[in-house]
Formats: sequence, structure tokens, C-alpha cells
Amino acid sequence: MTGSKRVGNFYGKWIIAAALLTFGISVGLPYYNMPFFYDYYKNAFNWPLHDITLGFPLAALFTLWVGPVVVPRFSPKKLIIIGTGFTFLAFFGLSRMSGNIYAYYFLWFLYTFGYILSGPIPHQIIISQWYRRNRGMAMGIVYVGVGLVGAAGPWLVKPMTEQYTFRGALLAIGCVMFIAWPVAMFVLKDRPAEIGQFPDGDSEPTPDQKIEAKSFSYLFSKAPFWLLLIGSLCSIGSIGAINQHMKLVFRDQGFTDQAQLNAAWAEATRWILWSSIAGRLLIGKFADMFPMKYVMTVTYFVVAASIPLLLSVTPGTSPHFFAIIFGFAMGADYMLIPLMAARQFGVNSLARSMAIILPVNTIGQTWVPQGVSLLRESFGSYATPMMFVLGVAIVGAISILLLPKDSTVAVAPAVAVK
Repeated sequence: MTGSKRVGNFYGKWIIAAALLTFGISVGLPYYNMPFFYDYYKNAFNWPLHDITLGFPLAALFTLWVGPVVVPRFSPKKLIIIGTGFTFLAFFGLSRMSGNIYAYYFLWFLYTFGYILSGPIPHQIIISQWYRRNRGMAMGIVYVGVGLVGAAGPWLVKPMTEQYTFRGALLAIGCVMFIAWPVAMFVLKDRPAEIGQFPDGDSEPTPDQKIEAKSFSYLFSKAPFWLLLIGSLCSIGSIGAINQHMKLVFRDQGFTDQAQLNAAWAEATRWILWSSIAGRLLIGKFADMFPMKYVMTVTYFVVAASIPLLLSVTPGTSPHFFAIIFGFAMGADYMLIPLMAARQFGVNSLARSMAIILPVNTIGQTWVPQGVSLLRESFGSYATPMMFVLGVAIVGAISILLLPKDSTVAVAPAVAVK
């Protein structure tokens, strides 16, 4: 097998360690801990629920262009630096805002802009360039950073809010973004060629490096691309609905005391994110061993199965079972999307494919929760809205099941891709 001979001093392990930290900071801390503040916004500014949850969906619509236009044109490590800077600006603004709902929406735009630049896409591209044979496990380890840093969030936001108000906690999240800068500047490398190495530490380039990067028109013309797009949108939309509404679902189900509600949310969030670590590592290994479409389909059905478990959490019962099942599948779902995209369309097309898939997934991640908000206000409880989410999750699993097992691209030895 060409490229199978290993060379010593492979830099890939440093790439994994650095990406684990920067990915956790850019995504894990801000995204998974933002819903903690929703009821504080409601109490401080008297905003209705649908206005509070509308910020992310609006921002997702207005940043759809960022992925296709910006991401493929710039170095992934530079995107991480710039994106975390925008995230800091967003959280700094949130810590200073008054009751102006339009300012709140603008700050969500800044956050979402930063998320697209510094979040999954640049980290997925870097890892996919550095690893081929063990790409699933490498990606799983890097995604552990999201769970680790995200799970540490409740230990930051809860005491900071109780001691310094929610504004102090928001500012603290923003300031943590700067930790990613020196790591991205001095440790991360976009691809092995920068230091004279090849993926996996091999002595020769891997075959998929010779696959020509596909155009946007090519991707849009392929049924597997649409199946992956629809399937991931539905599953990520379901996950987003659970993450964004979990605290409010708990409140509807009897957690009326604020301290008790905060404690239940913090406990569930920690277990979700700890469980997501196990999901990423185990499913990452399975993705290297078994047909990825089946691994992905199973995890999507597990997301659907976790929704009735959420509705079973009441005072006097533990959220652990729901949190562990949901967290395991959630961690795997996010990670499997770029792995499947690389498998279907080639690693050199990953920047373009994910530049479309991530913004569209963000639409699902934000507008499905917004639809749940409207359904909750219409029906007066979360029972019907969560059944809607269950249906969306099942559609996502079926779409992935329809994907072909094998790649839709072939190696073209005569084509050198820069």
C-alpha cells in the first residue's frame, strides 16, 4: 500500500492536542452554556420566550453566506483566531446590553459569524488533512475538547452568576476566547506539508490527497450530498431543540424553584457533555472499523430515542439516564458529519462541502428550536413540540440510511490538487 511506511516524529499528536483545546474554547464553552442565561434575560428584560430564542435563528439566516464565501478562501488556523475574536465581542456585548432586543439580535449575529469561522469547519479541515487511516479516532479525540470545556462551563457560569450576576458570567466566557490565540498561532499547522510531512506520519502522500477538489455545482448535483445535507440538518435541528429548551422543559415539568432549576440544568449539562466524550471516542473508532452510514444511522436513531426520556425528568427523578443517552448520541452526530463528507466527496472537497453543510445545519440547529418555542406557546406544554422534534430526528436517520456505503468520488492520479 502506497504511503504505508511510517516516519518518526510525526507532528500529528500536537495537532490533536492543540485542536482539542481550541475547539473546546471556540464551541464547547459558549454554545453549550448560552441557554443557561435565557431565563435571566426573561427576568431582566421581560422578553417573551420566542424573542429570546429568535436571536440564533435570525443570525443563522444572515450568516448563510459566510461559509461558502469566506471559509474556503482562508487558512483554517487564521479562521480560528478571527472567529474567537468575534465570539469575544459578542459576549462582551451581551454582558453590557440593556433591554434593546435589536442589539441582542446583532450580538447573536456576531457570535454566529465567529462560530462559523472558528468552530467545526477549520478544526475538521485540519484533522482531515493530518489523518487518513485513523481519521475517525483523531476526530473523536478532538471533539472531546468540546465536551470537556463545555462540561466545565457550569462550574464557571453558575458561581459567576450567583456572585457577579449573569453579566459577569457572560464576560468571563468571552475572555476565555483569548486562550485559543497563542495555541492557534504557534502550535496548529493547516496541513502536514507545511513541515515536510504527510498524513498519518507516512513517508508518501495518501491516495485521497490526489482526488480533485469538487466544485459547488458538482456537490449540488449529487444525491448523496443532498441526503447528507437533509439528514444532518434534521438530526442537528433535533439536538439543537433539546439543548436550547432543556432548562425550560425542566421548568415546565415542575422545577419551579430557581436554585433547583439551575442545579438540575447544571447536572444534566455536565452528564450530557461527559457522555458526549465517550460517544465521540467510541463512535470515532467504530467509524474507522465499520461502514460509516450504518454507524451514523444508529446514532441518529438514538437521538430520537432520547426525546421521550427528556419528558420523563421531573423533581425527585434524576436526569442522568436521559443525559447519558442523549449526550452519547449528540457527541457522535456532530463528529460523523465531516467524516462522512470526507468519505463521500474527498478530503480536498471538505472545505467546500462543510462550508455549505455547517451553515445549513445551523439553520436547523436554530430554527427547529424556534419552531418549538412557537409550538410551546401555542399548545401550553412541551409534549406536542417534542413529538415534532422526534419526527424531525427520524427523518434525519432515514436520510442517512439511504446514503451509499462507498465514496462517490474516485482517485485521479494524474490530477495534482493544491
